[in-house]
Amino acid sequence: MIRDPELLQQLLDTISRFVRERLIPNEACLAEEDAVPVELLAEMKEMGLFGLSIPEEYGGLGLTMEEEALVAMEIGKTSPAFRSVFGTNNGIGAQGILIDGTPEQKAHYVPKLATGEILSSFCLTEPDVGSDAASLRTTAVRDGDHYILNGTKRYITNGPEADLFTVMARTDPDKKGAGGISAFIVEGGTPGLERGPADSKMGQKGAHTCDIIFNDCRVPAENIIGGREGQGFKTAMKVLDRGRLHISAVCVGVADRLVEESLSYAMERQQFGVPLSSHQLIQAMLADSKTEAYAGRTMVLDAARRKDAGEDVATLASCAKLFCAEMVGRVADRAVQVHGGAGYMTEYAVERFYRDVRLFRIYEGTTQIQQLVIARNMVREAS
Repeated sequence: MIRDPELLQQLLDTISRFVRERLIPNEACLAEEDAVPVELLAEMKEMGLFGLSIPEEYGGLGLTMEEEALVAMEIGKTSPAFRSVFGTNNGIGAQGILIDGTPEQKAHYVPKLATGEILSSFCLTEPDVGSDAASLRTTAVRDGDHYILNGTKRYITNGPEADLFTVMARTDPDKKGAGGISAFIVEGGTPGLERGPADSKMGQKGAHTCDIIFNDCRVPAENIIGGREGQGFKTAMKVLDRGRLHISAVCVGVADRLVEESLSYAMERQQFGVPLSSHQLIQAMLADSKTEAYAGRTMVLDAARRKDAGEDVATLASCAKLFCAEMVGRVADRAVQVHGGAGYMTEYAVERFYRDVRLFRIYEGTTQIQQLVIARNMVREAS
């Protein structure tokens, strides 16, 4: 349950106003400059957005999963790149350390993540390793009090700017699956860590990715998360439920924004002497989008409440990610259709969102991976 409804509503109202008055007016600037304005970054830090899900003892807001989902739905009403800049600090960049890190690792790094003093990144995907994450090839070889890392990571969010990387590497070459993988905390200035050029993407301008290359990168042995080898893949899996629910909530927020944009345009635009909103086929698209956004919202909040209650929500989190990521793509497509020719023009927000939302079906586990997870869990539970 929500711990303090009044404080939560104050937080949601503050974030809603920030989105409406500060972020939405800067969406075009974000896309044109391919960067979040520095003054907005400062405001995000001051509001505590970098520590939404980080416990209060480490300087964060300590939101429950349900509270975080409600916040993500508000943040989702603007360009996804605004959320991306602080999302990793709340998700896979911090949660692995919080769940499995040593007390020293938590005390040293997590407070800096909570305030946004340092920006985090998560290095799992490789040039030949995506959904089959257990097959990663980056190696970590013990050398005295250090590990030497070699390999390349690809499409790494915040890669060009990150101060801290959670890196998955194989410490046991004899174990070809998940059991030979360990997680390391690697600081951005470590010799041997190189950053490739920023990727040129279809959408989500302002959310930067690049290759991260490890070339005989020496990492202190004390920086292996939890102090033990072979736990890295398990650590990665532990943070997925929260991450998938968070992204699902963002998808709901984006869908809500697209419904608002579609409805507003349909009520203003005239065709055949009446507003578009008077035409039944336009009404059908509006109704379908509203219904699907509502369905996504109820799925996310139900799964979030169950997670807060201590239930295993691995299947439900994948269900929410599968539905919401696909749903927002359909809503974006309808939004462009409602706008007609105008929807294909960059001056309208729906054109940008149409490109931005395509990524939701890929990261945090593709739609196809969610289908596999759901089905496998169903079979296992039934047997």
